[in-house]
Amino acid sequence: MSDKRILTEWIPFEYTPLLVEQSRTENSGKIIMKGILQKANTLNQNGRIYPLPILTREIQNYQKFIRENRALGECDHPAASVVELKNASHIIRSARMDNGVVYGSVELLNTPSGKILQSLVESGVTLGISSRGVGSTRKQGEHDVVQEDFQLICFDFVSEPSTPGAFMMREGKIMEADLKRVFNRSDRVNRIFNDILSWENK
Repeated sequence: MSDKRILTEWIPFEYTPLLVEQSRTENSGKIIMKGILQKANTLNQNGRIYPLPILTREIQNYQKFIRENRALGECDHPAASVVELKNASHIIRSARMDNGVVYGSVELLNTPSGKILQSLVESGVTLGISSRGVGSTRKQGEHDVVQEDFQLICFDFVSEPSTPGAFMMREGKIMEADLKRVFNRSDRVNRIFNDILSWENK
């Protein structure tokens, strides 16, 4: 099993200028985009597979971030496991699992980074939506399978699949410190509560 590290996944998030204009009209000037955020049991460009039970669990845990208006993301992947408020460009408004696919809606913010994204989508640039999380992988044949310790942090917008898929951290201590900044006590309690509910339903 590999060490715990930042794991990312890239999926094209296609939008036309016409759909952007329609979104602004229907949402009081806001750009709200809908599409696929992530896929389970599917080999990604980084040779990695996210098992359905793990991704389902993480999307369930992510609902708390959405409810509390904390489901922020950045424009491009930073080499850190924390979403920096100064770099926030968008917020996830919904995320749901359906047959192994995570569908969601994303609102582009009027922050400096968000305005860059708005300009790009209005120009018809195809962007990728990319998950960012912390966890380890295990080699199975030719592929790396994401393990039970995976924790979803956010979804970022990126330009292309050549963006590095994993950023190694120097020490596990740094990773744990970052996670405490990402997940507060209430988040950790919510995660435990969801785990207990899933055990009872098995």
